[in-house]
Amino acid sequence: MVLLDGHESILTRRTVAAPGTRLCHHVRVHIAFGILAIVATVVAGAAVAERLRVPAPLLLMLIGIAGSFVPFIDEPELSSELVLVGFLPPLLYAAAIRTSVIDFRANRRSIAFLSILLVVITALGVGLITWAILPVPFAAAFALGAVVAPPDAVAATSIARRIGLPRRIITVLEGESLVNDATAITCLRLALIAIGSAVTVTQVTVGFLVAAVGGIAAGLAVAQVATMIRKPLNEPVLDTAISLMVPFAAYICAESLGWGDFHGSGVIAVVVAGLTLGHRSPVVQSGRSRLNSRINWATIQFLLENAVFLLIGLQTRRILANVAGSDLSNTRIALFCLAVLVGVIALRLLWVAAARVALFRRGSDDAYVPTWAATVVVGWAGLRGVVTLATALLIPPSVPHQPVLVFAAMVVTAGTLLLQGLSLPWLVRKLGLRGPDRRSDALQAATVLQSSGNAALSALERVRQPTDSSETVALLQERIRSRANELWERLGAATELETPAEEYRRLRLLTLQAEREEVLKIRASGSVDHEVIEDVLESFDIEESMLTAATDRSDRAGDEPPLEVPQHPDGSCTHLEQSGVQVEPAGSGVCEDCLREGTRPVHLRVCLTCGNVGCCDSSVGRHAHRHFHTSHHPVMRSFEPNESWRWCYIDERIS
Repeated sequence: MVLLDGHESILTRRTVAAPGTRLCHHVRVHIAFGILAIVATVVAGAAVAERLRVPAPLLLMLIGIAGSFVPFIDEPELSSELVLVGFLPPLLYAAAIRTSVIDFRANRRSIAFLSILLVVITALGVGLITWAILPVPFAAAFALGAVVAPPDAVAATSIARRIGLPRRIITVLEGESLVNDATAITCLRLALIAIGSAVTVTQVTVGFLVAAVGGIAAGLAVAQVATMIRKPLNEPVLDTAISLMVPFAAYICAESLGWGDFHGSGVIAVVVAGLTLGHRSPVVQSGRSRLNSRINWATIQFLLENAVFLLIGLQTRRILANVAGSDLSNTRIALFCLAVLVGVIALRLLWVAAARVALFRRGSDDAYVPTWAATVVVGWAGLRGVVTLATALLIPPSVPHQPVLVFAAMVVTAGTLLLQGLSLPWLVRKLGLRGPDRRSDALQAATVLQSSGNAALSALERVRQPTDSSETVALLQERIRSRANELWERLGAATELETPAEEYRRLRLLTLQAEREEVLKIRASGSVDHEVIEDVLESFDIEESMLTAATDRSDRAGDEPPLEVPQHPDGSCTHLEQSGVQVEPAGSGVCEDCLREGTRPVHLRVCLTCGNVGCCDSSVGRHAHRHFHTSHHPVMRSFEPNESWRWCYIDERIS
């Protein structure tokens, strides 16, 4: 069984049948068992990592390292072709379709500093270290530098999300990881060409230009074709099937474009196609297609990215066995690997610090200038992974001390994952960095839904027919308003009392379960067609998924920072600009109208004109809103702890 270019499948390395014969029964069972073992280990390892609250890639790599020394485990051999062609395109595509083009563009300068310039600097720096310690040509030394230069596209961001880094830092790290592989692979290609012959500055320039231009052109072309095919489709299964072909089509198309020994970058093509299609998704795909695609790609990404780290660990014993045959002393090999590891970490820290200074001095609006704490975290988040080990296997065996170079790549991969990966959460806590504030997210989402809801209500008034029932229109208006109200309810101090949305969610989930049980009884009787039953159950599932989607209020900590207020896309208004931010509350600081009427307030608001305290729109009385209609005082302020946002009723602006 051949995979690519004569390389055997990772699961049939020692069980390949003779040409022209069929695989016998025990070989098929062996292949199936190998696949099952990998998937089962990934799922179990991820579950254990979740319970232990450690990153799954780190734990799975350790499991792989331990498993490589177990005698009865026939460890699979990880080929560079399998990783670069089989694993990397779908992994990059899955990350790219979730990345915002707007955020990517806003951080493009920071991303370029890390994904292009830093990769080249690291390749040159590690190349000089290797050239000084080992008796190898500089081209081979530079090849190792290119191999260890790019941080992993998965490890750093998965850890960053788990430990709760600020969203801007995660955006920069994700953007870096999407592009740096292309830079590193282009550098490696130039190094491999230089091993066989001399390379001029012109060739280097042409190589980078062909890789970039070819990759961008191929990615845009594939994205355009995919858009034309997917737009008229209403069947989610067909849409998802087409999306599965996109990363490989983009990769093949780019690699087929070239000039001489240089080719377009398949990595750039995949990233460009993913960014483009992800940005166009709301206007190209139907709602059901987007939901299906999101679930399918999340599953693919989970299995591939975790399986890759397991496979990395399983290569340990084989790589050590190859190094044992080197004529270099163990001391020299150890010092060399340590020097490369330290060099990789130090170069990144120095470059990130220098880049921050350069961005700060430049003072451009499109340049993200992080704090020094964020700079240290970005510098320490340079974890290497699958691309490093896969590209190391591309170094020809004819290169002097090739097994030692591959071993150094393994040391850098394992060393950064363990040293930086395990210490990154501690460093983030020590520096006091905080992740996204759920209250701030809820406030942003509420303002967005408020604007979209108002647009929907205006459209409803335009499109309603004279024959439309007033009850139906009123019900629709209430449902539109309730979506934003559910998000406003996530703000304010947490109490033991349920908000109206939480109360509705609890009761509806219980009644949904009763409905589902009754439908299952009807299914068991066999009196109704199976397809009808499945359609009804699917409607229950869709409603349940909407009810259970991240809507819980977060617990309040005593030292929680003030709530950040999002900027309205249309700017502020004169009422907010002329209004103050503080006012003495009238009365006892509670909603007096709720006390008189015997209703329960959910959240409190204070009028910045007269100090009247009223309840929010999710409350039964909606007394803050009623106060505006009677007094025409335009601006109110949140009267909840750690919240100072203001709202203009007239212009519907937040500040």
